[in-house]
Formats: sequence, C-alpha cells, structure tokens
Amino acid sequence: MKHPAVLLLVVNLFSIPARADVKLPAIFGDHMVLQRDTAVPVWGTATPGEEITVSIAGQTVSAKAGADGKWSVKLAKLSAAGPHALTVKGKNTLTFTDVLVGEVWLGSGQSNMAMTVDRAKDFAVEQVAAKFPQIRMFTEASAASATAQSEGKGAWVVCTPESVGRFSATAYFFGRELHKALGVPVGLINSSVGGTPIESWIALEAQQASPALKGFFAAQEQAAKQLDPVKAKAKFEQDDLKWREAAKQAKAEGKPAPKRPKDPVALAERKGNVGGLFNGKIAPLIPYAIRGAVWYQGEANSTPEKAPYYHAQLSLLVSDWRKLWGHEFPFAWVQLPNFGGAGRNWPAVREGMLRTLALPHTGMAITIDIGEEKDIHPKNKQDVGRRLAAWALGTVYGQKVATSGPLPAGHQVRGSEIVLSFKHTDGGLTAKGGDLKGFVIAGADQQWKPASARIEGDKVIVSSAEVKQPTATRYAWENWPTCNLFNGAGLPASPFRTDDWK
Repeated sequence: MKHPAVLLLVVNLFSIPARADVKLPAIFGDHMVLQRDTAVPVWGTATPGEEITVSIAGQTVSAKAGADGKWSVKLAKLSAAGPHALTVKGKNTLTFTDVLVGEVWLGSGQSNMAMTVDRAKDFAVEQVAAKFPQIRMFTEASAASATAQSEGKGAWVVCTPESVGRFSATAYFFGRELHKALGVPVGLINSSVGGTPIESWIALEAQQASPALKGFFAAQEQAAKQLDPVKAKAKFEQDDLKWREAAKQAKAEGKPAPKRPKDPVALAERKGNVGGLFNGKIAPLIPYAIRGAVWYQGEANSTPEKAPYYHAQLSLLVSDWRKLWGHEFPFAWVQLPNFGGAGRNWPAVREGMLRTLALPHTGMAITIDIGEEKDIHPKNKQDVGRRLAAWALGTVYGQKVATSGPLPAGHQVRGSEIVLSFKHTDGGLTAKGGDLKGFVIAGADQQWKPASARIEGDKVIVSSAEVKQPTATRYAWENWPTCNLFNGAGLPASPFRTDDWK
C-alpha cells in the first residue's frame, strides 16, 4: 500500500495544470482583416495565470489567463490601414502577418450563400477581374456540434484570380461593392452550409425560450418519433444498392444515371438538428469584431409545416446573434427569389422576411426578378451582392443611394378599389415592360380574382370588375410570380399581402 504522502503527491501532480502554449481561435491568422473604428476583442487560451501581451500598430495590451486557461483583451480603435503584424506573446510568441484593418462582414445561410463564384454567371470574366488584394475571405470549415464550440477551422484567403472561384459568390460581390465604394480593406467571413434550415443556426436555448416556437417544437418532436434511425439507415443502404445497379446499367446503355438516394441519418447530422450549426459554425466566431451580417437562407424552411414560423425564427436569429456579440450590429438578408418548384410555400417565407424588417437596423435585398424557374441556385449573384451593398452603403455608411425596392406602407379601401401606399419609391413607381402585373383581389368571401392595377404617383390602385366590394389584395404571391412593379432606381417591389387569411 502506498504511503498517504505519496498519494497526496500524485493527486497534486494531476491537479497542476499542464503548461500550454498561447493559442488563438482559427479566425485569427495571417491575412486577416480587423474591424476599424471599434474596440477589437482578441482572445485565446494559455497556461493558467500566464501573462499575455497583444501588440499591433503601436499599441500593446495585456491580460492574465484565468484558472481555466482563457484570456481576452480589447484593442483600442484602429483606423483602416495595413498591412500590420499582430503579435501575441506569452511563454511562446505568435505573429500574424499581412493584417489589414477595414470593414468586416459575416455572411451565413444555406446553399445560396455557400454557392461559390466559380458557379455564378460570367465566371471567366469575374475571375480575370478579381485582383483585389485588400478583399479577404475566411470560410468557416467546422462541422455541426451538439454543444457550443470555442474552436473553429479555416484560414483567411486573399482575393486573387486564382482564389476567388472558391469564395462565397453572394459575400464576394457584396464585399467587392463595399470595397470599391469605401476604398478600405474588406474582410468577409463565410459560415454557411447547403440544405440547412434556419433552426440549425440559432442557439437551442434561445429557441426553446421562445413562446412563438412552441408549435414548431411540437411538430419537431412528432417528426422525430416517426424516424427510426436504424430502419432509415437500413432502407437507405438497400435503396443505394439498387441505385448503384441502376446507374451501372444506365452507363452501359449510354443513358444518364438516376438520382442517387440520400442518407436521411447523415443528412440530419450534416444539418446539425436544432442549434447544431450555431454551435459548430457561429459560436467559434463570437466575439470577433464585425460591422454587420448578411443572410441568404429560407429555401429549407419553405415547406408548408415550417414556413409559418420563419418570421419568428429570423427575428430570433437576428436578436440572439446581436445579444451574443454584445451590440446591435446591422443585419440584412436576401428575400427568396422567384422559383418554380412545387410543394413549397415561398410566399410565406418571403413574408416572414418582410415582417422582420420591423427590427431596427435591418435590411432586405429583394430578388423576385432574378431567380430561375428550374434552378433553386440562380447564377446571378452579382445583383444579389449589389442590392445588399446598396442597403449597407445607404444605411450603414450614409451614402446617398437607393437602399431597397418598394415596400408596402399601408392601404385603404376606396369604393370598389384598394389604394396601396409604398415607401422606397426612389424617383417614382414604374411598371417594367408594360402594364402593371402581379396583383389579385378578393372580397369578404376570400375568393381571389385577377386584378387590374395602375400607378398614381407613389400609389397603386387595384380593382376588378368581378369584385365589387374588395377587402384585400396580394402582389406576387406565388412561388414563380409574373410581376413588374419597380421603383425609379430600378429595384423591384417586395411581394406582399394586405390580408392575414390562412
């Protein structure tokens, strides 16, 4: 039997924290861009009690690692400039080179945010022109997680013709417009995953605390009961085996292969379930200093059972991310474009996005005119980026530009007509390409009829000979609408409705 003193020594040895090198999250690296004109948090881990100094551009700040090994400092405001070296020193020294100071924006969402420049239109032209060494992108490469993570994966990449093809197209075209207009470095953080629903991107605790999402969670629980992972996996393996045989036969006959089945269990893991992608791909970025965020998502939430919750979820995502970052940063999103897919309720998701503009310092790029009927990934990401940038330049940076297409601003029934008012008319409302299209009208019987519409100044007058006493009207209220209401700046009007009927 060991002597008690020996046992005590062994216990004490195990309780002494091991020496650890100073370490920072992956978001800190060579070629990074730091946010100008604000306090900049820098954080990481080291040996408990270790003194850490952080230096850049003539300033040095210090901190001591806590008992858990964590430390953090805040750099004083930096002006747009560079390149600098950021040095972090403890028992070891880390030096990050080619560091710029400018504007930093986070881009997140599903496949249309993840879609790269090499898949967008005119890539050959865009590639040759992509000589912007002051634009950099960090792509968060970590996976979903069951718990909030402090460590992510990725590296900052300088924009060149050789690298731009792998940049998020929406984020790149947005950032390029800012860089050209502001003349400062731009850092873009891309954290997005194709096919993922919004509930994966919001902290689970925040969603569970939301009264507006009780029905959503009840439906989730019911769906979970119907999915047996073991049986689902076995069925997928059988279906996949059949597919392999069919694909082999199709190849021998010179025919295209049938669509491969998807593994539902693997798909659920990739989507991260509720909160999983927030834990794995957003939490590691907090509290990196950013100017704001842009969001392109909603397709995965357009199913009839999910679409009604989108307004509550998007509002929660914005408010919770702001709370966790510690400030009410500007936030804009891309309203879902026109698309011809069946079995989906895109108008409800678009409306959820429109309603979320009630939150302060928010904006929306309306894209109802630049979708593709048979492709859920429209290639025109240039206009998406330009419209997001116009919002940012006008509302965040104070430039005199049109920041949005027309948005509904009230209505009144006038006899057999409904008079619609709008904001963001910017030079007056116009009907692009002919007579005004896209309106329907209904009376108290809720039977929708095609409507005639005309522009009078900044108003639209809607009527129908079939509806003598109208009560409501809708505009562009279809997945793939025919509509042409624009403002004088050439930006399209958002789809909307004046009713709240189910």
